[in-house]
Amino acid sequence: MTTAFYTHPDCKLHEMGAWHPESPERLQAIEDQLISSRISQWLDYPDVPDLDEANLVAAISRVHSPEAIDLVRSNALNLGKSGVAHYPLDADTFLNKYSWQAALQAVNVAIAATDAVIAGEIDNAFCSVRPPGHHATNAAPMGFCLFNNVAIAAHHALAVHGIERVAIIDFDVHHGNGTEQAFLEDPRALMVSFFQHPFYPFSGTEAAPAHIINVPVPAYSGGDVVRQLVTEKWLPALHAHRPQVIFISAGFDAHREDDMGQMSLVEADYAWMTQQISEVAKQYAQGRIVSCLEGGYHLSALGRSVVAHLKVLAELE
Repeated sequence: MTTAFYTHPDCKLHEMGAWHPESPERLQAIEDQLISSRISQWLDYPDVPDLDEANLVAAISRVHSPEAIDLVRSNALNLGKSGVAHYPLDADTFLNKYSWQAALQAVNVAIAATDAVIAGEIDNAFCSVRPPGHHATNAAPMGFCLFNNVAIAAHHALAVHGIERVAIIDFDVHHGNGTEQAFLEDPRALMVSFFQHPFYPFSGTEAAPAHIINVPVPAYSGGDVVRQLVTEKWLPALHAHRPQVIFISAGFDAHREDDMGQMSLVEADYAWMTQQISEVAKQYAQGRIVSCLEGGYHLSALGRSVVAHLKVLAELE
């Protein structure tokens, strides 16, 4: 398999304070683990297209309102003029003067990976980007997230490439409320997820249409619980949907070493999930997978988990 690792240095420019767990060091930790694991030589590292702000805003507008877009753009750009370090969007989501640029690049990377996968230039891709996205709703950023990278990329596949069916798989410890909202009334997209409950953002337990498969799990759930729910709930839905492209909201904060949540997954669990997803992708989607980083805040556990994920995507194990 040809597996591409997509990233951009602009994604490290966004920061929300030295105390904040969603830090630029997350991307560096992943890059360091790629080198130390010696798998970097087996990955492709494509160039990312130059920013085309007008086209990117059009793509973002399929998921986010003009007001939500302007909230990020205007306040980030104003910080560059005012000299103030940060602008608070909510209690734990902040902008700095580079946040608009970083958020655009995160979307740019996700769309570039989607284009390349659908064109057959690569088999699958991992997008090492931040800010993350799956909490960002139509109306507002939230939960460390500015724009919903995965939802925007999936909408791009449907609208621009004429893909008829996609699947979005979210294994972050938190429910992807923004992604669910983006496809709540669009059965072309199957969304399957698990998440710790009760836990932020305290959603995902309401009645949902058949193409939204939410599986809340209690704190301290481990790999046995996750493997059972994937086998019994995710896989039947994925086989019934027959997705032509699979998108992954790849959050690694359900790892047992990550203090952001209270679940107990390890690298082998992420590898096993990736293997199940890859087999579905080979059966229905010509192997086409676009995986985008979401959570994961223990730097060592994050890097190791991404390596485990990539080893399966690249068929190195």
